[in-house]
Amino acid sequence: MFGIRKPKSKSETVYVYHPKQESPAVRSSICTGEKVAGFVDKETGRFHEVMLIRTEDDMAKFKNQFHLEGVEIKHIY
Repeated sequence: MFGIRKPKSKSETVYVYHPKQESPAVRSSICTGEKVAGFVDKETGRFHEVMLIRTEDDMAKFKNQFHLEGVEIKHIY
């Protein structure tokens, strides 16, 4: 395939947050307790996963990376 470049690792993939189109959210599994941070599209309701949340430090990293200090983050179960 020419012209399509695959990222070498997942850390190389960059997600761009659009505040007018998306709202931040954390999706939690009822069964396993796994948490994934991401964004919900306001029009379609589709959830875009960005990163796995294992600790409070991961949550702080998510907030800092996307400048979400003081922004309400919705929880989805």
